[in-house]
Amino acid sequence: MNFDRKHLSDHELISIYRHLLLPRKIEEKMLLLLRQGKISKWFSAWGQEAISVAAVLALEEEEFILPMHRNLGVFTARELPLAQLFAQFQGKKEGFTKGRDRSFHFGSIPHHIVGMISHLGPQLAIADGIALANKLSQKKQVTLAFSGDGASSEGDFHEALNIAAVWQLPVIFVIEHNGYGLSTPSTEQYHNPSFQDKAKAYGIDSVVLDGNNILEMLLGLRAVAEDIREHARPFLVEAITYRMRGHEEASGTDYIPGEYLEEGRKKDPILNFENFLLSTGILSQDEKDKIGLEIKSQVDQAWQIADAYPQRIANVADELEDIYKPLTISTSSQSNSPGKAKNMRMVDAISESLAQSMEKWPQLILMGQDIADYGGVFKVTKGFVETYGKDRVRNTPLCESAVIGTALGLSIQGYKAMVEMQFADFVSCGFNQIVNNLAKLHYRWGQHADVVIRLPTGAGVGAGPFHSQSTEAWFFHIPGLKIIYPSTPAEAKGLLAAAIEDPNPCLFFEHKALYRSLQGMVPTELIPIPIGKGNLVRTGSELTIITYGMGVHWAMEALDQAGIEADLIDLRTLLPWDKDMVSDSIKKTNKAIVLHEDSLTGGIGAEIAAWISENCFEQLDAPVMREASIDSPVPFATALEGAYLPIDRFKKKLLALRDY
Repeated sequence: MNFDRKHLSDHELISIYRHLLLPRKIEEKMLLLLRQGKISKWFSAWGQEAISVAAVLALEEEEFILPMHRNLGVFTARELPLAQLFAQFQGKKEGFTKGRDRSFHFGSIPHHIVGMISHLGPQLAIADGIALANKLSQKKQVTLAFSGDGASSEGDFHEALNIAAVWQLPVIFVIEHNGYGLSTPSTEQYHNPSFQDKAKAYGIDSVVLDGNNILEMLLGLRAVAEDIREHARPFLVEAITYRMRGHEEASGTDYIPGEYLEEGRKKDPILNFENFLLSTGILSQDEKDKIGLEIKSQVDQAWQIADAYPQRIANVADELEDIYKPLTISTSSQSNSPGKAKNMRMVDAISESLAQSMEKWPQLILMGQDIADYGGVFKVTKGFVETYGKDRVRNTPLCESAVIGTALGLSIQGYKAMVEMQFADFVSCGFNQIVNNLAKLHYRWGQHADVVIRLPTGAGVGAGPFHSQSTEAWFFHIPGLKIIYPSTPAEAKGLLAAAIEDPNPCLFFEHKALYRSLQGMVPTELIPIPIGKGNLVRTGSELTIITYGMGVHWAMEALDQAGIEADLIDLRTLLPWDKDMVSDSIKKTNKAIVLHEDSLTGGIGAEIAAWISENCFEQLDAPVMREASIDSPVPFATALEGAYLPIDRFKKKLLALRDY
C-alpha cells in the first residue's frame, strides 16, 4: 500500500497513528468482554477504522458528523470520555443514553455528533437539515454523514441526496463500501455497482477513495471539505473497504468468501500504516511498543471506571419525566387579558398564527410541497414568500421522510421547523422519521426535536380514500409526540402558536372541511393555548361527551336537536389528553360517550373509554359508549361517505345513553 504524506509532518503522522490505533485497541478489549458476558453485543469496525478517523481529522471540531455502527473511530477521535462510552456499551446510567439505548445509538452535541437509529437511512436527511442551517446562517461549515453500501438501497438515501442536490447543501455523504449488508452481498443490493454513477444522476460531484489508506482518506476528505466550504454543494465519497468480522459478532463470517477476508487482511489499515511509519523511520519499534502500551492502559483504566459503575436500577418516574423536554412559555407569549379579537375563518386563523410566529421566531423555517409561491394547496402560506423569502418558506421535493429528517437537523442547530403535509394521508411516507427519530430523541439522549408537522385531515369533502383519512390514532401510541387537534379558529391559532413554541415534536391536525366553513372570534395577539388542556364547550348534568375536531360540531348539533343538557369536552390535545377534566365531568354526570371521526376499531376513543372504565367505574351509571366511523376506508361518493361517518349513529346512541 502506497502512502503519500504530502505536507504532513512526522508529528502529525504519529498523531494520526495514535488516533487509528485507539479504536482497534478498544475493539480488542470489547471482543474479550463480549465473550465474558460483560457487554451484550458488538458491531465490529475492524478493518474500517481509517474511514472514521479520517472523517474526524478532515473536519473542524464544530462541524457535525453523523456516524453509524462501524464508526467507533468517530467517537474516539472526537475524544468522547471513554469511561462514559464504555458505560454506554454496558447500558449503565452513566452512559450517554442512561441505559435506554445501546452501542452507538446516541449523539453528543458538545462533540458535534448525531448518532444513528437502527433503520440506517434516516440520519442522512438529518445531515441535510444541519447543512441547511449552516447555509442559512452563512457559516462556512460542512456536515458529514455515513452510510453503508447496503443502506444505500433505502429510500431515505435517495431522498436525502435529492434534497441536498436541489438545495445545494454543504454536506458530504460517505459510503463505506465493504460489499455487504449483513449477509447480503452488494451484487444482490443493486445492479449498478458505481456510486459515482448514482451521484451523477443527482447532479452531485463524487470521488472514490481507498478506505483502508488513512492518508488517502484524510487528504481526500480534507480537500472535499475545503472545496465545499467555499462552494456550497453536496459531495459523495465512496470509500472502498472490507468488513473483517460479522455484521455483529453473533452472525459470524461463514457466508463471506475466504479470498475476500484474505484480501482484507492484506489491506489492514493499521498494520499497513504502521509498517509505513516504521520503514520510513518516522516511528521506531520502541516508540510503537510504547504507544501500544499507553493506549492499552488508557482503555483498561477507562473500563475499570465504567465497570465500577452500579448496574442500572429502574425508576418509572424518571423514565416518564424524560419523554418530553420541559417547556417554559416565554413571557412575551403570556397575556392577562383577551385583548382585541376579530372574526376569522379557521384557515385564516392558522395562516395568521404562522405569520405572527414567523415574526416572533426568526429561526422558524417553513417547509412543504407547493407552500412557497403557490401558497400550499389550501393557501395557508399564500403571500409568505413575498414577506419572508424563499430561505424561510421552502418548497420541497416529494420526499416526506427526508423533509421531516431535514426539519430535525434544523432543530439540532437551534432552528424551529414547520413541515406542512399536503394531506394528512401522505404522512405515512414519513412515518419512520416521526415515530423513531422525532419521538424518541429526547428520551434516548436528551436532544429535543423542535418540529411541528401540520396535517390537513378529515372526510366530508368527497376526497376519497387517500385524501380523507383520520391518521391521528396512528401516532397516539407513540410516547414523545404531542398530538393537537383544534375545533375552532381561535383554538387553531392559539394551539399552533403553542406547538411552535414547544421544543417537542408536535403533530397538528387541521380539519379540511372546517377551513372555510367555520368562522369565529380570534384574538389578534399571538397567545398560546396550553397543550394538554381540554375545553369544556358546554355544561350539563345529564351526560358527558368527549370528542375533538369535527366531532365537537357534530356533538353540538346532536345536543341541540335532542334537547340534552350535557358536558361537552373538546380534548383539543390528544397526546397528552386532559384526564382530569374528563374525570371531573364524569363525577358530575355519571355517564360518558366518546365520539371521533376516525374508524371505531383501535381509535383514540377505545383508550379513553378503557381509561374511564378503569378509573371512574364507581361513578358510572351506564356503560361507557363510543361512536365513530365504520371500519372501512373513506369512500368517495357522497352517499357512501355519509354512511361512513358517525353523525346519524351518534345521535341515536346519544339518546340511548340518556335513557339508560
